[in-house]
Amino acid sequence: MSGLFDGLAAGEDAAARPDCHLTPHASSLILRMPRTAITPTREENYPEWYQQVVKAADLAETSDVRGCMVIKPWGYAIWENIQRRLDDMFKATGHENAYFPLFIPMSFLEKEAEHVEGFAKECAVVTHHRLEPDGQGGLQPAPSAKLEEPLIVRPTSETIIGATFARWVQSYRDLPILINQWANVVRWELRTRMFLRTAEFLWQEGHTVHATREEAEQETRQMLDVYAEFAEGAMAMPVIKGEKTAGERFPGAVATYSIEAMMQDRKALQAGTSHFLGQNFSKAQEIKFQSESGDLEYAWTTSWGVSTRLVGGLIMSHADDDGLVLPPKLAPAHVVILPIYRNDDERAEVLPFCEQLKCDLSAQQYDGQPVRVRVDDRDLRGGDKKWQWVKRGVPLRVEVGPRDIAGGQLMPARRDSSEKPAKIARDQFVATIAATLTEIQQSLFDRAAAARDAVTVKIDSLPEFEKFFTPKNAEQPEIHGGLAYCHFVDSPEMEAKLKALKATVRCVPLDGDDEPGKCIFTGQPSARRGVFAKAY
Repeated sequence: MSGLFDGLAAGEDAAARPDCHLTPHASSLILRMPRTAITPTREENYPEWYQQVVKAADLAETSDVRGCMVIKPWGYAIWENIQRRLDDMFKATGHENAYFPLFIPMSFLEKEAEHVEGFAKECAVVTHHRLEPDGQGGLQPAPSAKLEEPLIVRPTSETIIGATFARWVQSYRDLPILINQWANVVRWELRTRMFLRTAEFLWQEGHTVHATREEAEQETRQMLDVYAEFAEGAMAMPVIKGEKTAGERFPGAVATYSIEAMMQDRKALQAGTSHFLGQNFSKAQEIKFQSESGDLEYAWTTSWGVSTRLVGGLIMSHADDDGLVLPPKLAPAHVVILPIYRNDDERAEVLPFCEQLKCDLSAQQYDGQPVRVRVDDRDLRGGDKKWQWVKRGVPLRVEVGPRDIAGGQLMPARRDSSEKPAKIARDQFVATIAATLTEIQQSLFDRAAAARDAVTVKIDSLPEFEKFFTPKNAEQPEIHGGLAYCHFVDSPEMEAKLKALKATVRCVPLDGDDEPGKCIFTGQPSARRGVFAKAY
């Protein structure tokens, strides 16, 4: 079999290649080969498909530290684009960046009982500040270097930032304080999956202080809107904005709001949260100010955040069985140019053409920035290079050879479409690049919205609810469920049924109508529908 598939890229139909001459035996072997770049496919094994997409797209890999990941350059470039866009949106709403300590004294968490209870099982604890030889060739924490008070590696920063705000706030004139920080956090997860749930992850956390309840509540909703605008406008990922139920609130919050997205395996992903903390943390951390009337009052605070989990959401919203599919607004490269030549003479002709094409494309504007273009002239077979970029999800690929140059035409391939590329004049391709990228961005959103709508239902009875969330096929347990809009009342009966079905109440949609009905779990009166789903 040696050499039988030379020059044949993953997913390519060898039988259709004019330069492939195959025996009947070889043809039958090829027909039995997978025709996708990613195996298993989404339908065959969705969790493993996800891991293989991360690997094939060169986004990240597991590290030597259990539960942690190494984010590779392509994956980190996506995160950087997420950061830049969100950072601009935060600053446009009046927020400033700062940085706070990684370590939090244990006593700070103890001041807010509900908060520490919510995070206690996930905390990494530092107890010593020095190592010493253990006498057997290894190292051990030095008994004499035990800390007087253990330090928590931050799982979130409400308490340490609250203590800082208590020093910053004296008068109503000091308010509001609008702070964001980009940082890493540690939550000791036992079951991890790259980007979706790791022991250490990257995120941003906003923390604000206000003089009135109304200002703080307005801030909470404003930042939820920012997240929703980013998810739909940049990620091309439709979301539902809603308020969490009491059982799903952030520990210590008065109210928690979230954006919820539907992934291709019919599970929901919480993609961002915004918390109205009331005066709970102010009272725990003594954040007081003198009001205009001269009274000493506790401040009102909020916090809000998104993380590298968004990269996981991006994968599961758009990727297919050939790998990652990136919305142009977040793609590290919009266009990859692949030079094709057979000898030095052709190389001398093709490379300058490609560089000039890159220059002309880069001079065009998309989304307020120059079009991002790469020329891949690595010494690899053309099929290998092509499929690397397919799996990385680049919106547009352009192969350029001597015949393309002679004809003055190109055949750009869109990653969001399986249709055969059409020829287009070189100058027309350059002139319409922004419009093409805009079209790709919209097509991904429309496709994700249609997929979500296809698995969204209203349910008004418990038997129907049970049927919706029960796997239809034991061999493919992922292929069931979706988003169910149901009347409910928080109750032990609801919690028991959700636990049995491994489903959750995601939120009560903010745009939902008042609609009297009966709770499907208890029969009690209900004024609004909630959204239920299995979830990450």
